[in-house]
Amino acid sequence: MSDAVLGQFEQMTVKSEGTYPRKARVGIIGAGWIAESHVESYLRMPDVEIVAVADLIDGKAKAFCERFGIKGANLYNSHKELLASEKLDAVSVCTYNRTHAECAIDALKAGVNVLLEKPMCVTLEEGIEIMRAEKESGKVLSIGFQPRFDKNMQKVKEIVDSGMLGEIYYIQTGGGRRRGIPNSTFIEQKTAGIGAIGDIGCYALDLVLNAIGYPKPLTASGYTSAFFGTNTDYSKPENACRFNVDDFAAAFVRLDGGIILDFRIAWAMHIDSPCDTIILGKKGGLRIPATECWNGTMSAPMTFYTDMAGSFTETKIPLIPNSEGKGLFYQKIRSFLDAVMYGGKAPIPTSQAIYNQAIIDGIVRSAKLGREVEINVPEV
Repeated sequence: MSDAVLGQFEQMTVKSEGTYPRKARVGIIGAGWIAESHVESYLRMPDVEIVAVADLIDGKAKAFCERFGIKGANLYNSHKELLASEKLDAVSVCTYNRTHAECAIDALKAGVNVLLEKPMCVTLEEGIEIMRAEKESGKVLSIGFQPRFDKNMQKVKEIVDSGMLGEIYYIQTGGGRRRGIPNSTFIEQKTAGIGAIGDIGCYALDLVLNAIGYPKPLTASGYTSAFFGTNTDYSKPENACRFNVDDFAAAFVRLDGGIILDFRIAWAMHIDSPCDTIILGKKGGLRIPATECWNGTMSAPMTFYTDMAGSFTETKIPLIPNSEGKGLFYQKIRSFLDAVMYGGKAPIPTSQAIYNQAIIDGIVRSAKLGREVEINVPEV
C-alpha cells in the first residue's frame, strides 16, 4: 500500500489540559475495586478534591480512604446520605450493576454531575430512566468507556470515517478469555444482573458501534449460557452455587442502515478467543486482532484490506503509543471533569450508550424467549 493511503491513518492531535479556576469537589459512590482506578486518577489532579466516600458495607469507606491517603473526606454508609449532606460538583458511581441506575438518578436529581461506570445499567428501561433524569437535571452524565481515549481505538473510527472501507454492511466483534470468571458481586443476579455480556461485552460493542456512528439497533437474536460458572470443575464450589448470570453470550443483531452485527463474548470457554473484530465495507475491510477484553488498547496491529489496480492488498496499521503517560482512566475522568467545570458536553453521552444497553437488553430477552426480538428505544 502506498504512503499516500497509509498517510490517511495519521495520528490525531490531543489538546493539553489546563487547571480549573477552583478545586472540583468530587464524591465516590462505592468503594470497591473499580473505585480504586477512579481515585488513583483523581489524586493525580491538584485541582480536584475528594470530599466524600460512600459504601454500603460498614467501615469499607474508611478503610478505602486510609489505604489511599484520602484525608478529610466525609464518610457515609449510603449514597443517599452522601448526596443529601454534600455540595458536590461530581460523583463517580462505582457500585455493582444493579445499583447503577438508582445511584445515577439520585445524583442527577440532587443536581450533581455523574461519571457512571460501565455497563450503563442492567436493562433498557433503567437506561431510559437515567436519560430522563439527566434531561430534567441539565447535568452532565458520562459513561465509563475509557478505551475511547486510546489512540488505536480512535484510529478505527478514523478509518471508517475516512471512507476507505466504503459502506459498512457487516461487523464481527466480541472477545473473552479461556478462563477468567470474576467473583464477588459479578456473578449473581441480585447484584450484577448480567454477566460477561455486561462486564466485558459492552466494551466490544462500544468499540465497533462508536466507529460506525452508533446506528440504532433494530432486532437481536441472542444466546447465553453459564456452563463454566456453575461447574465446580472450573469455579470454586462457594462461587458455583451462587452463579446465576451468563458466562458466555452470542448474538446476531440487525442495525439501522442494513448493517449486521455478529457478536460473541465469554468469561470462560475451550478456546483462546471467539473471534477477531472485523469491519467489512463495500470498498475495504478492517481486521482488529482479538483480545480478552476491549477495556484498554489493542494487542496487535490492525490490517486494512482492499483491491488496488486489480490486485489484493493488505496494509498493517502500526500501533500508536499512548504517549500522554497519564493513562486512559485518567483521560476518561479528566474529560468528564472538563465538561463539568467548563460547561461542556458529556464526552461519552447516554445518547450513544443507550444503544449499547439496548443491544445487551435485546440479547438477554431473546435468549430467554428463544427467538429474535425487536429492539425499541423510546425517545427521551
